[in-house]
Amino acid sequence: MTVDSGELDRLRAAVERGDARRDAVDEAARAIAQVLDVDDVLQLIVDRVRALVRARWAALGIVDRYGFIEQFITSGISDADRARIGAPPVGHGLLGLIIREHRSYRIPEIAAHPDSAGFPPNHPPMTSFLGVPVLLKGRAVGNFYLTDKEGALEFTEEDQQVVELFASHAAIAIENARLHEQVRRLAVVDERERIGRDLHDGVIQSLYAVTLGLEDVPDLMAEAPDEAATRVDRAIESIHTTIHDLRNFIFGLRPELLDRATLLDSIRTLADELGTTTGLEVEQLLDPVAALGLDDERSADLLHVAHEAMSNVARHANATHATVEFRSDGRDSILVVADDGAGFDPSVDRSGTHQGLPNMRRRIEESGGQLHVESAVGGGTRIIVRVPRSNVTAAEGLT
Repeated sequence: MTVDSGELDRLRAAVERGDARRDAVDEAARAIAQVLDVDDVLQLIVDRVRALVRARWAALGIVDRYGFIEQFITSGISDADRARIGAPPVGHGLLGLIIREHRSYRIPEIAAHPDSAGFPPNHPPMTSFLGVPVLLKGRAVGNFYLTDKEGALEFTEEDQQVVELFASHAAIAIENARLHEQVRRLAVVDERERIGRDLHDGVIQSLYAVTLGLEDVPDLMAEAPDEAATRVDRAIESIHTTIHDLRNFIFGLRPELLDRATLLDSIRTLADELGTTTGLEVEQLLDPVAALGLDDERSADLLHVAHEAMSNVARHANATHATVEFRSDGRDSILVVADDGAGFDPSVDRSGTHQGLPNMRRRIEESGGQLHVESAVGGGTRIIVRVPRSNVTAAEGLT
């Protein structure tokens, strides 16, 4: 069998076109994997797959565990047209066929297919159809629906292969985004519980005690005015103390700063706020060299630990003086947060009630560093963190 030159050119063009489309799929998949918001991921997926196969319209139906469409994301149709069509589909007709059978379908004429259920009023006319399931470990996550191949009467087998390849990437991206969303929700729940518990155990209980102390004041004003005045003075003092505690609590909620400033400036900001909110004398010994050679992840870990350590000083130490030190020994970056407060016994297991130190230690150890605690009851506390630096020679300009 011989193949003429024209046929060879067509074969070469098909191979090159296939390689280009696979490259486009890989590029789109990488872009999608970097997006963690579920809605953004879904919309990006639909837009990219529509462009890859040159479909006029595309949709991604996300199905629940019962096989019903719970979310329907479209591309190529305006919001106004979506509103005129009305409620999204639930999975009848050809859409339901893909959901039930978990396999791809290429159909040249939608209306001629026996499973077609027709279109609702105000729906744009559609002719050719390509449906591809999105499966993850054999489980249906969703389905691609593409209609009206531009420049051709129907979608090709090559189009189907491209969408099926894209669907495997899309399933992982969808699952990745969903997992991140679940983690964020759990983190919010945990933080809300912590805030509620801390407010209840501290600020709310203090205010409740003040109200109890003031309940008898109206009667005492006539019967024992001196005692009434004493009660009011105590209440005022307690309220001032509670305000102080509340300011320290708010300081403990201080968000990360690295998005707006360098690591050194962020540590300086936290130290300034520690002094402002608590009235402590805070000594700062910050060496700019210590921040050199640290990648973004280790910088974020150090800032998180600095934040947590200073928050503990503000909320628990009952100190008069604190020191925040950031320096380098040539190999490691070293952060020290110290205070002259109440201190504690590090040998006592406090993991059931206080997660701050275990969380800090775990974060630093995952960065390849070490966290050491020096403390004693009545003897203050020192948190010492060492994190290895990378590219130290280049960063410091040494030869």
